[in-house]
Amino acid sequence: MDWSTCYSDQTIGRKRSTVGPRSHYQIDYDRMIFSSAFRRLQSKTQVFPLPGTSFVHNRLTHSLEVASVGRSLGAIVGHHISTQFIDKEDLESQDFYRNELYNVISAACLAHDVGNPAFGHSGEEAISHFFTEHENAVIDGRVLRSFYMDKEWSDLIQFEGNANALRLLTQNYPGKGKGGLGLTITTLASILKYPCESTSRNKAFKHRKKYGFFQSEREIFSTIAEELSMIPEDHDTDLIYKRHPFVYLVEAADDICYNIIDMEDAHRLGILSRDQVAESFISVIGEINNPIDNLHT
Repeated sequence: MDWSTCYSDQTIGRKRSTVGPRSHYQIDYDRMIFSSAFRRLQSKTQVFPLPGTSFVHNRLTHSLEVASVGRSLGAIVGHHISTQFIDKEDLESQDFYRNELYNVISAACLAHDVGNPAFGHSGEEAISHFFTEHENAVIDGRVLRSFYMDKEWSDLIQFEGNANALRLLTQNYPGKGKGGLGLTITTLASILKYPCESTSRNKAFKHRKKYGFFQSEREIFSTIAEELSMIPEDHDTDLIYKRHPFVYLVEAADDICYNIIDMEDAHRLGILSRDQVAESFISVIGEINNPIDNLHT
């Protein structure tokens, strides 16, 4: 792997001005924060639906926390890559990994959940069920299934929030410029947890358990994969790639946060006691002397 080809400030749909105090990757973060797609996460629950008056995490607060952890991971890993794997003569790559990777990861962390429907996986199943059940519904004299190509129909009957995220971030909005939010392909690549299409799903492989793009974004995905030298897998008709390495940092930040905050929310809702939560974390935190008393919320 060549670390110098893993990033690019190229954007989807339109070019950005190179003049200004912010880097392209900082702009990605700012655009995510101010986007309506990100704000809508406020209305989507994380794990516990309809929690009543108890304040527990929603997708918005979760994504903000993931972005915070992701920024730290990006800074740590970026420094390591710059010192261990980048030639000292390669000043551009040195600068990216030291000063920009954490911006990419934090922006991608903000974006990673924007495609999830209400009620998460249950919402995905509801959408998939609708199309499966109404395959033969007649609309304007045609059955619903006939409006779609085989791969498009596969997308609909296996609806996937991860693929919907790429769609929301890159689709053309009325009155806006081309390319949706106009994020860099580096940030977009960092959320492609499942770099394959729906017809290539295979639970035997972690990166193909689900899929990462709809047919409507197939060309965009191809552009991202080719420009960033992602590694293709041999296949006659389907697009299948290995994950971009930055995906693992976004995934790690997400895993760290939801494993902790799910326990916190369960405690707030009275599902788990304080002692149960504390005991679960003792081995991780490494407390030795009176660990229960030393834990603070």
